[in-house]
Amino acid sequence: MFLQAIPNLHADTPRARDLGIPFDGQPGELNAITDVAGIEVGHVTLIEGDGALIVGEGPVRTGVTVVHPRGRESTDPVFAGWFTLNASGEMTGTTWLEERGLIDGPIAITNTHSVGVVRDAAVAWMVEKGWPADWHAPVVAETYDGALNDINGFHVTAEAALKAMRSATGGKVEEGAVGGGTGMICNGFKGGIGTASRRFDHDGKTYTVGVLVQCNYNWSGRGFRLAGRDVDQVLPLGQQCFSDPAVERHVDWYPYCEDATRETTTAPIRDGSIIIVVATDAPLLPHQLRRVAKRPSLALGRLGAVSEDGSGDIFVAFSTANAGRIDENEPSGIDMYPNNRLSAVFHATVQATEEAIVNAMVAAETMTGVAGMRVPALPHDAVRTLFIPHEGPVE
Repeated sequence: MFLQAIPNLHADTPRARDLGIPFDGQPGELNAITDVAGIEVGHVTLIEGDGALIVGEGPVRTGVTVVHPRGRESTDPVFAGWFTLNASGEMTGTTWLEERGLIDGPIAITNTHSVGVVRDAAVAWMVEKGWPADWHAPVVAETYDGALNDINGFHVTAEAALKAMRSATGGKVEEGAVGGGTGMICNGFKGGIGTASRRFDHDGKTYTVGVLVQCNYNWSGRGFRLAGRDVDQVLPLGQQCFSDPAVERHVDWYPYCEDATRETTTAPIRDGSIIIVVATDAPLLPHQLRRVAKRPSLALGRLGAVSEDGSGDIFVAFSTANAGRIDENEPSGIDMYPNNRLSAVFHATVQATEEAIVNAMVAAETMTGVAGMRVPALPHDAVRTLFIPHEGPVE
């Protein structure tokens, strides 16, 4: 099996801004969640095999993505909050998070049927690192990659998850079909992992909001919008299809490629899922972070999503401020950002989330997986034509 710990390098992969797509707000230096100092991100990508689905053998198109809020070596918790826009999905550890307002250890994202093994690996990681508690309830979330991946073959192992945790670094973050996002579909095209950031000022200080998404919603692409423009009638939707008529399809809502049109693709209009991780260095407390965790919903709406019945849209937000000052046994003094100034954080969160989703789509390349299922990449040239000035009007 091709098991790769992905270095955090964009290399020559274009991002959304390179295609001329306009976004609001001021990004950080990397335009990534790692613009929030101390955060480290790791991916392990699992790709193996082609052809017909053989459960337990493949084809494999899956992986794990990990976010360390304070880096691999820290055993210091972070204040956090979470929100679910539609609960057709899973994020472990949220019952205790809701009660306590803290996250310990790494945040991990994988496929729907690998949550358990990744959660166990996260506990093992925390034990190995000596996290100061007798028991652990880490945050592990998922989206479904069974259109491209042998999801019932359980190919994500504890070894893979631990490798993602151990290989995480700061700096540039690899995007697209990597890590937990390897087999994901978003807005009618190949999806996956995306990230972005925004800076804002308050009381003479500059703060950062960083966002990382695992984008797997709106498989059909209907209603998709970019920068406020309705583009689902402009971009070539309906290209998800099975490339080999000799191989039996494992899902019936996609046609064989020779028959593929917008009309023959019957994927649920906006079903799917998205996991969103929001980080900031502003000193927010749990009640404030719960408010922040609601705001990615507005970014989804800006891109045309409505969070349909089968969509698992679950968001978590944390603050890296107050390092070394969160004492669960003794009174301690902490900083708190003013409630009446939270709108700047809300704006930054919506802006960064919108761009992170589009970055995931721009970075992802066309993928063929189980039974020859083919999901095309977002067509860069078509997007450039929409947003980069050229001769003649754009209809």
